[in-house]
Amino acid sequence: MGYDIHVTRREDWWDEEGPEITTHEWEALVESDTDLSMIPPPPGWSGPSQWTAVMTTHPREEQLGTALHWGAGEISAKNPSDTLIAKMRQLARALNARVQGDDGEYYDE
Repeated sequence: MGYDIHVTRREDWWDEEGPEITTHEWEALVESDTDLSMIPPPPGWSGPSQWTAVMTTHPREEQLGTALHWGAGEISAKNPSDTLIAKMRQLARALNARVQGDDGEYYDE
């Protein structure tokens, strides 16, 4: 299972309507951030549209827990480290968004 943390512009991440983070914004943000690198979906991927980036500044053994996923107008991470949550806060500021956990709590500074 796991616990997700979300970067969202909606009042609550689970809201079906509200302002979204676009793919263009996500791609531009990853491209401009030296800590992040976009990784392509696996060959033959036919699942939902999802753009993934990892924190390349983490040691290799920790990179599994550093993936950020864009989909459905938000960015999310499963079981993120404290370092990744700090990065998510930074991304949220750049996107005029907030960081919110699965249970609705906000990770404001």
